[in-house]
Amino acid sequence: MKELKLTVGGDHPTTLQNFLSGQEGVSKRLLTRLKRQENAGDEIILRFEDSGALEPNPALNIPVAFENERLVVFDKPAGVPVHPSIKHQGDTLGNFFASLYPDLTFRPVNRLDKDTSGLCIVAKDAHAASLLQGSCRKVYCAAVEGTPPEYGQIDAPIARERESIILRCVREDGQPSLTCYKRLKTGKRYSLMEVRPETGRTHQIRVHFAHIGHPLAGDDMYGGSLADIPRQALHCGTITFPEPGSGRVITVTSELPEDIAALFQPDLL
Repeated sequence: MKELKLTVGGDHPTTLQNFLSGQEGVSKRLLTRLKRQENAGDEIILRFEDSGALEPNPALNIPVAFENERLVVFDKPAGVPVHPSIKHQGDTLGNFFASLYPDLTFRPVNRLDKDTSGLCIVAKDAHAASLLQGSCRKVYCAAVEGTPPEYGQIDAPIARERESIILRCVREDGQPSLTCYKRLKTGKRYSLMEVRPETGRTHQIRVHFAHIGHPLAGDDMYGGSLADIPRQALHCGTITFPEPGSGRVITVTSELPEDIAALFQPDLL
């Protein structure tokens, strides 16, 4: 069981509901367990009970890029799903997390596609997950076909393909979606892009670059070629977030993986 101590400040009484849902970011679900009584200067202790429900798999040995008492940031390799599914029951990030923290619930804050590599935050308790939700800024590296403009924005709504559960597309009735990018390197076949998604739609980066005629290398789902890499060339390389509790801004980085870097070796330039 984990404990979190909070002190209600200020000279004017306030309800626990207002205090905890405001600056402390406690979720509505947790608030339903608390009494609505006025407090000022009181110390509030939240106790979190967790139970790990996933099968542990320590053999995955996924690198940890950053860790503290409230969260852990994994550097997920390509080919590893974040969540278990029908096809993946024991080979996911969740299964490795369960091997490290058998008494904790798996709470990923940002989710990556199976074949997207890079940084993934997992909160160690429900309160940390609530605080981190929507407050993380991610920067990706992507190798795309051709040569997009040096700088740009892709502002195009994304919707689900009507006959598919997985596929997404640009469509007028989709959700507003914005991707900002900068070209870092240009080769004969591919360009290396720094990508900042301003919204978090499913497959957003992949769909947006395909939409402007520059699909990701290896992303055959959206028109990319498999000639030089067998998976979409997308990597979450930087993630910035406020540390739960202190509010201190933390930035974690991950190097470009070898398979994407290889696309810019001399023989492909």
